[in-house]
Amino acid sequence: MDTVNDFIKRLEEQFEDLPKGKLQPDSLFREVFDWNSINALIIIALIQTEYEVVIDAEDIRKSKSINDLYQIIVSRKS
Repeated sequence: MDTVNDFIKRLEEQFEDLPKGKLQPDSLFREVFDWNSINALIIIALIQTEYEVVIDAEDIRKSKSINDLYQIIVSRKS
């Protein structure tokens, strides 16, 4: 299983305009990204493709930080 830092690297690869190294586990992703439904779909697809974990809009709505998203992945992989 990837670490939260590996997850962050994968996220940074998805968003070309995001400077590498800007995201931290406690980063509030809605404040870092130009947040919109397209970016939510990118995150959902990334998690499903890379981790074989299904999340939905409600999971994203409840999550505040990058670590919150990562913890969903960890809990559903177990």
